[in-house]
Amino acid sequence: MKILFVCLGNICRSPTAEAVYRSRFSSEGLFLDSAGTGSWHIGKAPDARMLATLASHGIDASDLRARQFGAADFEQFDLIIAMDEQNRRDIEQLRPPGATTPVRCLLEFSGTHRGDVTDPYYEDEKGFELCFNQVVSGCEGLWEQLKR
Repeated sequence: MKILFVCLGNICRSPTAEAVYRSRFSSEGLFLDSAGTGSWHIGKAPDARMLATLASHGIDASDLRARQFGAADFEQFDLIIAMDEQNRRDIEQLRPPGATTPVRCLLEFSGTHRGDVTDPYYEDEKGFELCFNQVVSGCEGLWEQLKR
């Protein structure tokens, strides 16, 4: 199975989901990637504050680089996971005719959080920690569902 995590810029939330899933859950048989609906950060590493938050939890995401989501991703992936409702709608706008890949929001899988994953870009370190906790919760639920 191929899973794509998507947020706005691909420097905070979606690379966090990719890194968390890779480090905490069995990704055997899975191909994981992340992308952003915007183009501002293409080729850049995740936000330094997000990298620091991940590192404080023993996760290294320094090898990840931002890329932009495109219509071809509907053909490349079996499941697309948006970090918030606005990005889910933006992704759907790019859906090619006949594409059937499901697009879901990450916190639909969470047992403790609802709504959108907090975008910490304009937040302090507490925002990055909240984002991390939300992503972990969503990834836990996603992993449980995929195990079935």
